[in-house]
Amino acid sequence: MSKTNNNTRLPRAKGLDMANYYTYKECAAKAKRIVLNPANVQVIEEFIHIAVMKEKFESFNVPVPNKMILFGPPGTGKTLTAFYMAERLRLPLILVRLDTIIQSYLGETGSNVRKIFDYAKSNPCVLFLDEFDAIARTRDNNDEVKEMSRVVNTLLQCLDDFGDESIFMAATNLEDQLDHAVWRRFDTKMHYGIPDDDRRNEYLRLQSDDFVLENASLIERATVLTAGCSFAEIEQIILKAKRKAIIANTPLQLYQIESSILEYNPHR
Repeated sequence: MSKTNNNTRLPRAKGLDMANYYTYKECAAKAKRIVLNPANVQVIEEFIHIAVMKEKFESFNVPVPNKMILFGPPGTGKTLTAFYMAERLRLPLILVRLDTIIQSYLGETGSNVRKIFDYAKSNPCVLFLDEFDAIARTRDNNDEVKEMSRVVNTLLQCLDDFGDESIFMAATNLEDQLDHAVWRRFDTKMHYGIPDDDRRNEYLRLQSDDFVLENASLIERATVLTAGCSFAEIEQIILKAKRKAIIANTPLQLYQIESSILEYNPHR
């Protein structure tokens, strides 16, 4: 996998105002508190190991995987995984804003999709599209706008022509609505779910590691209180609790977390 010096920004391609650019060092700062389940850790580590051994795989005529789809409920770490992958591969991350890709003019959306993929083909990077279903929805019942069926066809062509210098990652909360042909183009698929006790415990420790805690059992008790919460919800709860602790000039306390859960109401 080609590496990019983070001190040199890649040339901006026409149409790249549809995306945000992050160096791999910026990605490291974003992903420093990522928590993944063991199955996804194994998938990612193998993916990265293969990328590093690219030449050896090519010598055996075995293609190197470079298209990864992440699916599951919101707030479970899919976007953070893209930052983490870019950091580990020492590649810049191109995070596409789909609201700027989708246009009302005939042919404009497909053209925007092609511009983004053309950029990634010529500039090694991790290309990440969130809410991927917005442009990859199944053509079987896509009667609302025939133009979107043409967008899917363009997307399929871009995926087939993507090459092997960059990594393409996509995330969706609606995997059942993806076009079957698009789904088959991905060589790596990872499911994300609501974090279990161990993952919540680890994430709570990471989120509170810069604060003095009321007592040693605080994290264990907070782990129980946040059952059913996503990582994004836990982050917001702990941020609220930290603000309360700062105002009160106290260590982080259980009642502050309990109050924050009631205020944030994560299960509404």
